[in-house]
Amino acid sequence: MSRRAHALAITAMAVLGFAAVLYGLAAYVVAPAIWSRYEHQRGLSGFSMVTRTREGIPGDPINVGLVGSKTEVLCAMHAAGWYPADPITLRSSVEIVGSVLLDLPYRSAPVSNLYFQDRREDLAFEKPVGRSADRRNHVRFWKVLEQGEEGRNVWLGSATLDRGVGFSHDTGQITHHIDPDIDAERAVLMSDLDAAKVVEASYEVSGIGPTLWGRNGEGDRYDTDGDIRIARLAGGCERRTTPPVRLETPVMAQIKNWLWRLAAPARN
Repeated sequence: MSRRAHALAITAMAVLGFAAVLYGLAAYVVAPAIWSRYEHQRGLSGFSMVTRTREGIPGDPINVGLVGSKTEVLCAMHAAGWYPADPITLRSSVEIVGSVLLDLPYRSAPVSNLYFQDRREDLAFEKPVGRSADRRNHVRFWKVLEQGEEGRNVWLGSATLDRGVGFSHDTGQITHHIDPDIDAERAVLMSDLDAAKVVEASYEVSGIGPTLWGRNGEGDRYDTDGDIRIARLAGGCERRTTPPVRLETPVMAQIKNWLWRLAAPARN
């Protein structure tokens, strides 16, 4: 090997080594630091932000949260136009089938159970899209902290849009299939709460991180920037007369979200 070729080989190895170091820093230091942020709700650090089915299959990711008592959550969701879901019984199961087949309204149709921290949801709500229960906005909530940073209950939830009824890709059972843009559904819920004037402040904490082509327990695809939007509710079921305060998101997280939005055409 000539001196020139030897020098080029050494240079190439140095460049590759430098690139490997940069990749390691980006993948294992910088990237986790970007979306691992809990400065507004430190008690959530270390949570696995994905629900599971009864069989233990990863389900829908956590993407929303509320701060307030159970009564305040119920008041806020009612004011926002979301209805509590009925429990799953033989009667409610028959009613939801009739709603879908006959295009009849059923605004409190049941939702299937999901599990977080080894227990099923504490509360579930929905908002119909159209007449029947075929399409609907819905969210499940779990109370995860008795006292968060504000000294109040903290609830984490998974909000998704049911786009139609079909068969589970994993079990073959009849189920709802979700729309893949779960960030849009997160925005729907938060916008409804803002419009109802029941939010004091809102902020973001880390969820599962940016995810392309994720799959839930029914095999449905979802994409997400991986953040959880949390709304601190007005106390005592009161309505606010001033707009909610938006707490600051770290600069690096803002850049991550900007890049995620920039890549939107490639994700579709």
